[in-house]
Amino acid sequence: MFVIAPAGRRYFSINRCFNSSYIRCTKTNALMKNIWLILPVLLLFSCKSKSLLTVNTFDKKNTNVLVYGGDGGRIGPCEPSIFINPAKPKNIVAGSVLNYAHYSFDGGATWKTSTMKSSHGVYGDPVISADQKGNFYYLHLGDPDGTNWSSSRILESIVIQKSTDGGITWNDGAAIGTNPPKQQDKEWVAINPTNGELYVTWTQFDKYGSKDKNDKSLILFSKSSDGGNTWTKGYRLSQYAGNCMDDDDTVEGAVPSVGTNGEVYVAWAYDEKIYFDRSMDAGNTWLEEDIVVVNQPGGWTMDIPGIGRTNGMPVTGVDHSNSKYRGTIYVNWADTRNGKDNSDIFIARSKDQGKTWSAPTRVNTDSTSSHQFFPWMSVDAKTGVVYIVYYDRSMQTDRRNEVTLAYSTDGGKTFKSEIISESSFPSPGQSVFFGDYNNISAYDGMVRPIWTRYDDAGGLSVWTALVKKGLKVD
Repeated sequence: MFVIAPAGRRYFSINRCFNSSYIRCTKTNALMKNIWLILPVLLLFSCKSKSLLTVNTFDKKNTNVLVYGGDGGRIGPCEPSIFINPAKPKNIVAGSVLNYAHYSFDGGATWKTSTMKSSHGVYGDPVISADQKGNFYYLHLGDPDGTNWSSSRILESIVIQKSTDGGITWNDGAAIGTNPPKQQDKEWVAINPTNGELYVTWTQFDKYGSKDKNDKSLILFSKSSDGGNTWTKGYRLSQYAGNCMDDDDTVEGAVPSVGTNGEVYVAWAYDEKIYFDRSMDAGNTWLEEDIVVVNQPGGWTMDIPGIGRTNGMPVTGVDHSNSKYRGTIYVNWADTRNGKDNSDIFIARSKDQGKTWSAPTRVNTDSTSSHQFFPWMSVDAKTGVVYIVYYDRSMQTDRRNEVTLAYSTDGGKTFKSEIISESSFPSPGQSVFFGDYNNISAYDGMVRPIWTRYDDAGGLSVWTALVKKGLKVD
């Protein structure tokens, strides 16, 4: 969540998301050295088209593309989410704060943007996914009165809207988990590839931001069997209740994933641990006692210099490929076990439906004491390759940031990583809300990470990289 709330170190006024015109196009040193060779291409991908051709070490054919840049006087863009249409992979949809929908029909080379509208309200935390038929779903927070924190109905529901035309238009949507005066926040969705059922998990606050020890937070679950039109009543997953401060002692970060036989898996963070729950019958019944995947030293909130707030909340994924790692469950997160000034990215895996878990594997391969943060994972359903995107300061001596893409072809045992952002960029400082997450989608070797960038001259912008890798598991 990015909105203003009662006192607490993680709350920001929405006016801090305001920013100036979109980022100005820049050229890397490599491009400048070879300008006479690529001038025709640079002209094609000019600032007018809001995209930028770059050459980087991950893949010489990569292109960094501007999905959307702030145009002044508006909120965001930040907290981007992205998904590749499994039915038509060149169709990709993304979302960003506050209410932007971005869509592409050429694999992400060019984008168009629209503004989401719903009678349930649109108030950030965008989440994008698609089913096997190519229907897209856009989840976000609700604000039915449209008056934000002036209304007692703010965060009344999680809202899901559906598009049947590749992200061009969206229906009015349905409300999930409505339970006033409690507030619903930080949602995510998984879709069963076999029957199209939708599974949503989120955090319910008795009162968002409350310091009252009697006010609690819970992880809830709901499912839809009719394409998102109707939803089951919110069901409590978390064995332990957290506080409502949106901090380490709040239960947060529930990202569900579907198993190869229709199981539903989900992990979340609380009290310096990552907890895991599972349903073997499509969300009808769950474990009586949550499983601890791993300790998370320092908790899920992290202090990164130059960033207003950051987190290392977990992401759950399952290998659906026909590789030897099929069915493996992965949980990816960040923490500060190696020191508060040395945050790192980690992954754990389970081959027995979450009963037992491997020791943590460090994803970032640098040998520095620096910060890596905001990880997100995608497991390619066709190849089984695990991809993780994150911000990286291992090559920087100040508070500048780069974007790194790591990948594993051996079931998460080892990783290789390369910087994919075309250039480093400064941190936005405390006065600009930078978002709570980035995202990534991978399908049959097509990889589309998405991230928020900040530039002093251009403010916030959302970017992707056109990554195509012919990787297969070992």
